Amino acid sequence: MVSQTPPQVRIGFIGCGGIAHWHVRRLSSVPEAEIVALCDPSSASIERMVTRFPQLASLPRFTDYHELLSAGLAMDGVQLHSPHTVHFEQAMAALDTGFHVLTEKPMVCEVAHAHKLLKKIKSTGKVFGISYQRHLERTFRFVKQKIDAGEMGDIQYVAVLQGQNWLNGTRGTWRQDPALSGGGQLNDSGSHLLDILLWVTGLAAEEVTAYSENFDSRVDINTAATIRFTNGARGTISVIGNCPVWWEDITIAGSKASVFLRQGKLFWAAFGDRSVQEVAPEDMPEESDPDRNWVEAIAYGHEIGAPAICGLRTIELTEAAWRSAASGKPAPVIRQDPV
Repeated sequence: MVSQTPPQVRIGFIGCGGIAHWHVRRLSSVPEAEIVALCDPSSASIERMVTRFPQLASLPRFTDYHELLSAGLAMDGVQLHSPHTVHFEQAMAALDTGFHVLTEKPMVCEVAHAHKLLKKIKSTGKVFGISYQRHLERTFRFVKQKIDAGEMGDIQYVAVLQGQNWLNGTRGTWRQDPALSGGGQLNDSGSHLLDILLWVTGLAAEEVTAYSENFDSRVDINTAATIRFTNGARGTISVIGNCPVWWEDITIAGSKASVFLRQGKLFWAAFGDRSVQEVAPEDMPEESDPDRNWVEAIAYGHEIGAPAICGLRTIELTEAAWRSAASGKPAPVIRQDPV
């Protein structure tokens, strides 16, 4: 039997900083993927990239993403690993030029931009994904399957907490410049929490009360928020950007069962059974990652793991939290379906 050569998806990188290195490593294990160009306004970033990955040293290099998009390269899609506030303009330009797009989180930093982007994605028919890796991790896929199957009953409470040495770890970088980051940790790694809370549970946020602390930064570092959902459920979000270690806790309580995710370990407890059971990885669904998923969506038509609608729902909740923190009062989550 003659083996068939897999279809090649040729990819340009827009942004070659630290997070892009993770994507190079993941794509190296995807037989359908081929990186064909590098773009970053910082030549030093590109040099660090090719020093770490010598196989990329001979690729065309660009300092302006417009030049990359108009260069006429044999290229199918681009990945955006750039500062948050430029994701929107870069994604719109890439779609307009006929390329598929995978963007780092957050998708955009304004609800209005999310609606324009979803409209553009629909009109172009291109594959668009967000690098929310939790959508493709087995623990979260397990929980979502249980909720969708009704095995947890009605979701009544959600508590998510993330601790990270974000204040010191990002000091002096673009992440604490609101013109480039769009906000602080809530809009950065905290974006993962808001997204996964909404995606896994299927809940729709109705109102949020948030308090934030910037310390000596121009952006939010610590955020404490409570949420009321449209089904009557309640939730809390704790983002601790001034924490000495990485820590993540997620609790989802339903009328039939609850799950507890503690530092990557998943526990299940159901009413009628007083024990708490750790769920073994072999009892969970298979997992993937955003790069593989995006490439396979382009090559084979697979479903995208984290579609653009998730970016809209996340920025809707984020904007409401920002409004509440600024006013000191509860703020409605202005939730609107895309046109």
